[in-house]
Amino acid sequence: MKRKGELFKRLGIIISVILTVFWLIPYIYVICCSFKPGEEVIAVPPKFFPEVFSVENFFGLFERMDAFHFLINSLTAAVCSTVIALILGSLAAYAIQRSGARLSIVLIVLVLCLKMIPTSSIVVPIYELICDLGLYDTQLALIIVYAAVNMPFVMWTMLSFYEGIPTTLDEAAYVDGASSLQTFRKVILPICTPGLATAFIFTLFLAWNDFLLALLLTSTNAKTFTVGLAGFLSAYNLDLGPMCAGAFLFSFPVMIISLAAQRYIVQGMTAGAVKG
Repeated sequence: MKRKGELFKRLGIIISVILTVFWLIPYIYVICCSFKPGEEVIAVPPKFFPEVFSVENFFGLFERMDAFHFLINSLTAAVCSTVIALILGSLAAYAIQRSGARLSIVLIVLVLCLKMIPTSSIVVPIYELICDLGLYDTQLALIIVYAAVNMPFVMWTMLSFYEGIPTTLDEAAYVDGASSLQTFRKVILPICTPGLATAFIFTLFLAWNDFLLALLLTSTNAKTFTVGLAGFLSAYNLDLGPMCAGAFLFSFPVMIISLAAQRYIVQGMTAGAVKG
């Protein structure tokens, strides 16, 4: 049995390595294209690695679009909306889970239904509402919409963590004279730090990578990097070099954050499955 277990373990590692390599090949190819000369990017037949190392695609990217401004817009909208969604979502999930009423089950199902609604089905009403409020092409519009759209994800993530925390901790805090908000802030939040980190990272990535909402709600002032990068692709022009450079520049911070926060992500995804 022990040898059989080791065999399955090694087989799992081999399969994981193979899948990881297949997953990384497209991204590595994008990185290679970022450092190729323009004519080499569109050469036929294509070559995986660059024959000549060049950074002209990055210069072309910054010359043809205000990449720094678009990056700031994306970062501002993603971070601010994530913080709002995390604060409101964690509070709402705690209230729903600790209420103990029958209505809480209905609210949990409602949160799940909101999480399952595809964004493409609600973009038109969102667009009309933002225009009626006079917030079109503003960062405030993106922050509000991103926070509202991603809040169900935060709530659903945090519900599983609150279920794993015994209610005796809340009762002990109430006996000591703590209010509900003080109990949440001083007792529950320190225990749910892995869950908060997991929800923050995934919500940040959802807002950072968004394209559809940013395309409809922005024009020039609040345009995000994903929308600006799409400008290199049109019916009459296909400039793959700067597009690859922009894709690498946009995705590289996400890759670094994912690797740095891997421990918190794994800890958060596993901790919520264990009840105390």
